[in-house]
Amino acid sequence: MKGRFHVRKALVCIVLCLLAAGCGGSLTKPLSADPAAVASAVPEQEPALLPLAAGDRIRVTVYGEDRISGEYQIDPNGMVSLPLAGTLMAAGRTKPQLEAALTEKLKGSYLRDPKVTVDVVTFRPFYVLGEVQKPGEYPFRSGLNVLSAIAIAGGATYRANTSKVYIQRFGSTALTEYAQSPTIAVMPGDVVRVPERYF
Repeated sequence: MKGRFHVRKALVCIVLCLLAAGCGGSLTKPLSADPAAVASAVPEQEPALLPLAAGDRIRVTVYGEDRISGEYQIDPNGMVSLPLAGTLMAAGRTKPQLEAALTEKLKGSYLRDPKVTVDVVTFRPFYVLGEVQKPGEYPFRSGLNVLSAIAIAGGATYRANTSKVYIQRFGSTALTEYAQSPTIAVMPGDVVRVPERYF
């Protein structure tokens, strides 16, 4: 009787150990080994929060100062020139950062307490290449994703791979593979390449 009790106890211990090992394995298992799936799960940054860059057109409003307020283009060197404020670096700064820089530049000898707001009129364009009907450069608009970008470029050709795209993000030299999905955002300056399908 005592022997049977020990056998049962040993079996229960083995079963509990196996269950614990199974649970531990499931907790440490990675969510996905596919880099494209991981990348597509990362939310893209809102265009309004993106750093400005050469080619962007901005509207600067200085309250009560019509001679400074107006639309300005960020030049190829990333600079913007305004009356009284002079030339300053705009590329790499977000809207709030540029507002603060302009406020500091205008404060003092020019204006006592300047109220400056910056709005983006147009972002730099994006590009669609590869197996689309009309490859080329297109003006950026808010809410753009890979499917709408392909549609803007006239749609895919009959040779196109309809499951994936490659995107070179602005400021990067790397092409990253993404699924053709409305959840994948296209940002200002991005290059979207639709690959050929291989049979």
